[in-house]
Amino acid sequence: MSSLPETLGQLKKSSFSEKRLAQRRVKDEMRENLLDRLRAGGSIFPGIVGYEDTVVPQVVNALLSRHNFILLGLRGQAKSRMLRALTTLLDAETPYLAGCEIHDNPYDPICRRCKDMLKTFADDAPIAWLSADDRYVEKLATPDVTIADLIGDIDPIKAAKGGHSLASELTVHYGLLPRANRGIFAINELPDLAGKIQVGLFNIMQEGDVQIKGYPIRLPLDVAMVFSANPEDYTARGKIITPLKDRIGSEIRTHYPSTLEEGISITQQEAWTRRDGTAVHIPNFIHEVVEQIAFVAREDKRIDKRSGVSQRLPISTVENVLSNAERRALRNGEKTVVPRIADIYAALPAITGKLELEYEGEIKGADAIAREVIRTAIARAYDHYFHGNNGNLKQVVQYFDLGGEVQMLDTAPATEVLESMKGIQGLMEKIETVGVKETDPVELQAAAAEFILEGLYAHKRIGRTEERKFTAGEKQSTKKEQLFREEEDLFRERDRGGRRNRGFN
Repeated sequence: MSSLPETLGQLKKSSFSEKRLAQRRVKDEMRENLLDRLRAGGSIFPGIVGYEDTVVPQVVNALLSRHNFILLGLRGQAKSRMLRALTTLLDAETPYLAGCEIHDNPYDPICRRCKDMLKTFADDAPIAWLSADDRYVEKLATPDVTIADLIGDIDPIKAAKGGHSLASELTVHYGLLPRANRGIFAINELPDLAGKIQVGLFNIMQEGDVQIKGYPIRLPLDVAMVFSANPEDYTARGKIITPLKDRIGSEIRTHYPSTLEEGISITQQEAWTRRDGTAVHIPNFIHEVVEQIAFVAREDKRIDKRSGVSQRLPISTVENVLSNAERRALRNGEKTVVPRIADIYAALPAITGKLELEYEGEIKGADAIAREVIRTAIARAYDHYFHGNNGNLKQVVQYFDLGGEVQMLDTAPATEVLESMKGIQGLMEKIETVGVKETDPVELQAAAAEFILEGLYAHKRIGRTEERKFTAGEKQSTKKEQLFREEEDLFRERDRGGRRNRGFN
């Protein structure tokens, strides 16, 4: 910062010429920087996954058109992240008159204080600098937001301290929007803003200026306005009034990841999985099951589609899954933290709170719905690995049909789980199908073997109790129960015949 000009005189002699700054508005600045990025090639918005061919081109078109725009989408679709990424299209450093609340352009100030400063100090007027992030102002719209919050109000205390008349422009306390001058102003969940407050945005959108408290104060702001909203909000909590909607240049729809790979990529990018130097290994099949939970939930008729299933669900879930595995590893003295399917069921608190249920789902309960969703997700992930000849697990199923049982608690150490698995004929031979070798750590082998059994259970080929004891499948159990009842009936019949022969009624 020390090498940057510190006075207006120095600024005039620098590359920040009057021609460049006085007539170049923020939307022109974003457009120019975007054009440079397009010419250079590469990613326009680094870190935004899955929007490369859908949302990003529409946002680029809006910016090239110098539009104010709105992102419409369900919760957890990276709308806020997308808006915040716009700061990468602003200049790294921007000069303004030091001390100005609305970051006035040194060559073309709009507030009374800065105009008076230039008259007094001329080329000696002090200059300060804004970073790109400092030029982004974000407000979450709520029904209690007032015009004073957004635009500004007259401040009696400022008037008293400065000895100014209340009619003086120097008594104004600026709101968030004027403070975003020469930058980006974002409003999240726009429909939640009261109608009369939305009306207050009209003049800014169309004419580019604000008026405060009815006084003849005009501030021709230089600001790019962007918004986000949930489409359901139009009929649920509020709506965007038609005149304001008409003044928004582009309306862009966001969406959830369209493929499992995109979802996994987002979750891996966002989830906190680096645990204080602890060795962590999350198998691919665990990532697939966690991501499938979100995909299955978005299709489930018992879950409200209008509310959506946020991408935060798999992110929070994989963090909780890893934490449960971490807890087990610490208790059992294991060197590597490897999540198992049991840890996904232990992560129900990260799932149930993110599911808005329909009437049928409410009756059944969030826990029950979440368990069914997990089971379906496991079945889908299992099918990815075990299809065709790979799906030949008759030996494993036969082990349970013949009365075999095995119990695996989520707190059991990997060595104990693996030892019990080795007694199941044909099971350990199949772990290579999910990318695990017999030479891999025992934690990874145990996780792979448990995934296979959970997949068989998900397809109802074997059974499992709530205590995580794997048994014969539901059909086989029914046959056994039937045989047991038939034997019991035969025993009772024989007993009654014996009693009659001995003279008892």
